[in-house]
Amino acid sequence: MRPRVGITMGDPAGVGPEVILKALAHPDVHGFCRPLVVGDARWLEATGALLGSPLAVRPIAHPREAAFARGAVDVVDLALVPADLARGKVSAAAGEAAYRFIERAVRLAREGALDAVCTAPISKEALNAAGHRYPGHTELLAELTGTPEVSLALVSPSLRVVHVTAHMGLVDAIARIDAPLVERTIARGRDLALRLLGREPRIGVCGINPHAGEGGLFGRGEEETKVAPAVAAARARGWQVEGPLPADSLFYLAARGDYDLVVAMYHDQGHGPVKALGMESGVNVTAGLPIPRTSPDHGTAFDIAGTGRADEGSLLEALRVAALLASAR
Repeated sequence: MRPRVGITMGDPAGVGPEVILKALAHPDVHGFCRPLVVGDARWLEATGALLGSPLAVRPIAHPREAAFARGAVDVVDLALVPADLARGKVSAAAGEAAYRFIERAVRLAREGALDAVCTAPISKEALNAAGHRYPGHTELLAELTGTPEVSLALVSPSLRVVHVTAHMGLVDAIARIDAPLVERTIARGRDLALRLLGREPRIGVCGINPHAGEGGLFGRGEEETKVAPAVAAARARGWQVEGPLPADSLFYLAARGDYDLVVAMYHDQGHGPVKALGMESGVNVTAGLPIPRTSPDHGTAFDIAGTGRADEGSLLEALRVAALLASAR
């Protein structure tokens, strides 16, 4: 009954391979999921030698061959990483490998061979150098699954946040926001929170401007035209939704437990509070995909790649959330 979670190896030049091995060495991981890696077995084995990892690397061709044994890591081996790849440096070869790992994991999940996907960090620069023009995982996963619209969400022990807009400039984000998009984002966030909590969530919706516009003193009426109608429509469905609320006070109230989910209008409005509370416990979730997908809330950390200093805490939490979402399906 434990869900099968496929972990994409991420950019092989980054800390992804390291945090994967560290996370899978924790004794409790196999208690809540059956993990396997989609990546490069030889590179993972070389990373294990650098770390002095106790785990054996076991190459396989398909998840049906996985043993899910403690003390070993099953790897759906794509054998794409050049042996002389430099750790800690951006390269097209690493970007291409990272893309192929994600592509294969999504295909396996769509076919039912995996119950969830957990993605190690990628480099957007390397991805683009390889010819794959995406702002990040969110947009890439949406295209690979044929999903027209998804939302970036962050989950931590004290905050859950879903974003109306994400990887775009602030001016473009404000122009992009409209009432239908906010309403659809509330719906995706509610569905995610329902699966995480098992009950109807209490949702707070941020305003766009400081003080949620202060009754029209700030901004150009964005709260009244872009946010308030979406909140009213959500409440008409019987959902527990309030807003638009000042973002600074809303995050404080949510962190102390008054709200189960915050709907943030743009990237930094939502990311800042979660990361301030601790990146080691944050998990990125793509809401609206046909498959559960999570990732740690940190990047490739090229500056420490290969040193063994990377912390596996966020990946461990991402695996827990992936398993929970898969079970809730």
